[in-house]
This record gives sequence, structure tokens and C-alpha cells, in this order.
Amino acid sequence: MKPNRIIFCFALMLISLSLRGQGTVNAPERDLGGRIGIEADKKLMKGLHLTVEGEARFSDNFATFGRYQAGAGLTYKINSHFKAGAGFLLIERKNSSDEWKNRQRFYADLTGSFNAGDWRFSLKERLQLTHREVNNAFQNNPNSLSLKSRFKISYKGFSKNLTPYVFAEARNVFNDPACKANWDGVEYSDYQFKGYTHAYFNRLRGCIGTEYKIDRHNAFDLFVLTDYCYDKNIDTNAEGTKLKSLTYDQGLNISLGISYKYSF
Repeated sequence: MKPNRIIFCFALMLISLSLRGQGTVNAPERDLGGRIGIEADKKLMKGLHLTVEGEARFSDNFATFGRYQAGAGLTYKINSHFKAGAGFLLIERKNSSDEWKNRQRFYADLTGSFNAGDWRFSLKERLQLTHREVNNAFQNNPNSLSLKSRFKISYKGFSKNLTPYVFAEARNVFNDPACKANWDGVEYSDYQFKGYTHAYFNRLRGCIGTEYKIDRHNAFDLFVLTDYCYDKNIDTNAEGTKLKSLTYDQGLNISLGISYKYSF
């Protein structure tokens, strides 16, 4: 079975557990896109690094430039097995109305890793808070809290300059809007807003790539990323008294990516 089908089947299993009998799941939409990134890594002192990064993303078979972001963060190597980090990202992305919208993201993460010969295994847990302007707080939480979990395997046995890797990542959102309503086959009734209490998996990713280190300052990362998206969409009136629709949109996206890193 192909990797993207495995991810898709696993995602459907998680969805079935999270639906709780409400809402409609739309058929998945597929897309091919790309990511171009750049990063600078500055060693401030032993174990402590400052990173500055930027990224542009394309979609619709590379026809649409729909997102760019920039940010900075600090990482600290606690010991040979653990590393901690924190940072900020400023994100600009187009919405469905082709308007650019701003988001601010704060994050903190902890990575545990160990080596077994030429193999390296790591698990990163990243907690992130994303703030955005919303027109209707009954439809979207202006401060979304989520956890990204990434398990990565890399191999250094081919060459000191070439490090292929694979990883799998899941994202769990903790505080999406929750509601209760009755569905009679035509419309919803007895709608109740239950606060920001709905937690569910809304991203599953699989990636294969390779890091190519030119010298001790310059490196490239080439990768193919399969991204399964599962987004909850609530449509209510502005007063939060009537539920018009509740749907879950699916997307299965493949991105070709390249990034450059300069370390000093």
C-alpha cells in the first residue's frame, strides 16, 4: 500500500472516533504544491542557538502563492538526548475569498533523541498557540491551542554530507468551538454553543527527504511531504443562536520542498 493511502486510512480511523455523530464529512480534495524555505542558525554560546527563518508556500499545482511566514526562535541543548526550544512565527495566508490574513504563532517544544549506530531516532512535541482575527467567535476560536507530535528517523551511513530521513507527524487541536444541535434531515434546531472544548486530530503528515551538507556553514534540505488535513467548519449566525451547517473538510496534499540553511 502506498504511504499516502496508509496515512489516509489511519486518518479516517481517527475521524470516526472524533465525529460523535454530528456533522458531514466532505470528500477529500487533492492538491500538489511546493515549499521554499531559508534559515540562519547562530550559535550564541555552548548549547544555545538563535534561528531566523522564512518560508513561502504554493498550491493549486504551483499556480497559487498562498502563504508566507517568517519567525525567530531559540533552542537549547540540555544534554546529549534532550533539546528545548521556543519561538514566534508571523504568518500571512490567503483565505477562501482570496484575501490575505495575518496570524501570530507562539510555540515551545521539547525533543528527545538517541543514536543507534548510524541511525538517529527523535520525538519532538511542540505546543503552539495561534492568534488570528475572527468575524464570528462562534465559528472560530481566535486563540487556537494545538500539539504537534513528530517522530523522525535519519541515517548517516551513506556519507558524512548526506543524511536521508523520514518522519510522521500528527497535530491535535485542543480548543475548537463545540456545539450541540438536532438534525432533522433538512436543518439544525435547538443549537447550543458549548464553548471552546472540542479536541480532535486535524493534521497527519508523512515525509521523506534528505539533508545535504555542503560544508560546515551551508546545507540544503530536499523533501516530499504528504499532508492530510481535516478541518471543522461551523456556520452560525452572528448572534450564535442558529446553526446553519457543520462540515468537516478533508484535503490530501503533496508538497515538494527545498530549504537552505546557513550556520555560523
